[in-house]
Amino acid sequence: MRPRQPAKKPHLPNSPFRAAEVPVIPDFAVNDRVTHDRHGLGSIVRVTGDRIHVRFGENTVSVAMSSSKIHPL
Repeated sequence: MRPRQPAKKPHLPNSPFRAAEVPVIPDFAVNDRVTHDRHGLGSIVRVTGDRIHVRFGENTVSVAMSSSKIHPL
């Protein structure tokens, strides 16, 4: 016999507890301008999979697209 899986609890619309929000990931493209909380202003050089490579001055940094620290301008 297979072990029993617990049932998912339904989220009621009138519940005082919020359902987990799904983060919105903006579309990034090469040459888009972005700002990073730590590195400042930059320009996207390359997009590969779920990461973007951003040039900040003389440095190029690889950042995850889902990072909350990077914002499109």
